[in-house]
Amino acid sequence: MTRYLLDTNVVMRFCNASDVQHRLATDAISRLLAQEDECLLTAQVLVEFWVVATRPVDVNGLGWTVEQVRNTIDQLLDRFPLLEETSQIFPTWLNLVTNSKVIGKRTHDVRLIATMLAHGITHLLTFNSSDFAITSSITVIHPQGLASFEA
Repeated sequence: MTRYLLDTNVVMRFCNASDVQHRLATDAISRLLAQEDECLLTAQVLVEFWVVATRPVDVNGLGWTVEQVRNTIDQLLDRFPLLEETSQIFPTWLNLVTNSKVIGKRTHDVRLIATMLAHGITHLLTFNSSDFAITSSITVIHPQGLASFEA
């Protein structure tokens, strides 16, 4: 069994049936679960999901109500385990951003990597593979990459 962290962009597409990549995200997650792999969430992913889901459509959000987003997050938490926030995450993140000279918004992605490293998670499912290229300690999988494998 392989443990996969689901990136925010995968969760967004999985939860939004009107997204053009909804089926790809859903199929990828279904394939992992059918292979008896584990799909995991972090608090950060859910916070980022909340930000985009509640943001107005005219500024690249979904425009969902607070109630709709809360209900969706509750469903996600019923379906996928939530990784605990541990004291190892911050120092791991700080070392990664310092050593790799990461600046700006990419620091959010590095925090996901730090969370993965703190929990021994080796695989990440994401639509933005290049955002996670700072370490060879994790395997980054694009949902499209799962399409060529048999369940």
